[in-house]
Amino acid sequence: MTDHFALDGAHRHCQSLQDALDRLRSHGLGRLGDWGARLASVLPAGGRLLAAGNGGSAAQAQHLTAELVGRYRQERPAYSAIALHAETSSVTAIGNDYGFDQVFARQVAAHGRPGDVLVLLSTSGRSPNLISAAIAGRTAGMEVWAMTGPGPNPLAEAAHEALHVDAPATATVQETHLVAVHLLCEAFDSAAATPGGARPAARGRDRAAGTKRTGAVPVFRRLP
Repeated sequence: MTDHFALDGAHRHCQSLQDALDRLRSHGLGRLGDWGARLASVLPAGGRLLAAGNGGSAAQAQHLTAELVGRYRQERPAYSAIALHAETSSVTAIGNDYGFDQVFARQVAAHGRPGDVLVLLSTSGRSPNLISAAIAGRTAGMEVWAMTGPGPNPLAEAAHEALHVDAPATATVQETHLVAVHLLCEAFDSAAATPGGARPAARGRDRAAGTKRTGAVPVFRRLP
């Protein structure tokens, strides 16, 4: 027999996720569409995406890079995307020699180039190693995007742009981030496959100077 209280908790979990997805649909699709279009001007031209997170967010970051190196839905070329936390020897060596706060920042300094994209995922938006990575990315002239939980938070402030998931539970934020990762891949594929549909890449020095972008590219079509 199903425990009544456990079933109630499952209903609350599902309702929390539905609420978060409704907010993402209302307020986040434009940003994800814009990111996808801009990424489509970077990767096919030989640029790179770096991604990082801690714990469950590390899994989401690696999910994103796998979709780009492999494929999301349709056949297309492989693109350069690296999940920094998966570089176990680098992570442990850097953590041992420089401290855990630098495990991503030093890799960003090594691999990031002007115009490349850095995606950082965090449910709290307060992880010191991700904030350090955002600062290193800006210094390198990269575009720095953050997917976080409720804002404002320090990681969102350190990034050029952020997508906030306004949800009270860590699990709900992570689940919504997975949907956002898939939508970003869908937007990227759509823009990359559309002649003239990709936005020109930002200049590295503008990114390093901290220029904020506004507006959105309408990649997603609203269903009837």
